[in-house]
Amino acid sequence: MDMTETSHTAQLPQVSEPRNPGMALDLDWVRAAQANRSAIERRAATLPGRRSVKKDYQAAWLLKAISCIDLTTLSGDDTAARVRRLCAKARQPVRPDLLQALGIEGLRVGAVCVYHDMIAPAVAALEGSGIPVAAVSTGFPAGLSPFPLRVAEIGESVKAGAGEIDIVISRRHVLEGNWQALYDEMRSFRAACGTTHIKAILATGELGTLRNVARASLVCMMGGADFIKTSTGKEAVNATLPVSLVMIRAIRDYHERSGYRIGYKPAGGISKAKDALTYLALIKEELGDRWLQPDLFRFGASSLLGDIERQLEHHVTGAYSVAYRHAIG
Repeated sequence: MDMTETSHTAQLPQVSEPRNPGMALDLDWVRAAQANRSAIERRAATLPGRRSVKKDYQAAWLLKAISCIDLTTLSGDDTAARVRRLCAKARQPVRPDLLQALGIEGLRVGAVCVYHDMIAPAVAALEGSGIPVAAVSTGFPAGLSPFPLRVAEIGESVKAGAGEIDIVISRRHVLEGNWQALYDEMRSFRAACGTTHIKAILATGELGTLRNVARASLVCMMGGADFIKTSTGKEAVNATLPVSLVMIRAIRDYHERSGYRIGYKPAGGISKAKDALTYLALIKEELGDRWLQPDLFRFGASSLLGDIERQLEHHVTGAYSVAYRHAIG
């Protein structure tokens, strides 16, 4: 694996891809979107057993997964010191001795994701690394603050130095089938971001049906989203393979019709290396190799990195180590 190439693509999506400008809301397309739950769940259930990689190939895929992680801390007790430690881990996600044994240089994560108040220490800690700071916004995680404040929050985070903004949609628009309202909201958020990259969080665990997930995905992409993301990580149900299949097929359909590639970010509940491998296999099968780059695919995770590092140490040494040898700050 050429990790030099990977480190170079760990940048904002609009640098390497024409940015999605969105399009007029096509309600016929949205209402035609369906989801066959039994077929989707059957396809998702077979994937882990059919796609398994071992030894050097597994190590290479795990290194790829690291380059696609949005290393995240979104806790009420976040401090500047915690964020600085997380950023140090983002710069050096795997112990140097393991990378040396694997013959890898320049490995970095995709981004560091924080609340607005932690943008300044994150930007300072990541200066010169090429790793962007992603800020959650628009009344995260519920998205129920007054609309003008949600729009203003985006502007403040952009002004503070965030290179990516993760917004949350109003779930009620989806549950009520008010696609025009969801589209207008997405356009407003996109306009507030300006040239800054925007990820739309659908909170799929609260949308009721897979059909709603498919339709919300299309509307957000029509509204100009650069990425669509499953979850805030605060819902009872976060990223799942069935939901991922629905969302990435919506991404594929949008690309076929518009020519624009939209990124995908599963978030919440992905904490094991084997789960990361399954998601990567799903992306490869459904969207192809181009989406296996950090400008078009991210994991929203924190503990995932620690488990991947343990697996890499096992690959190098033949023995599993204790978790504290791979602390993530």
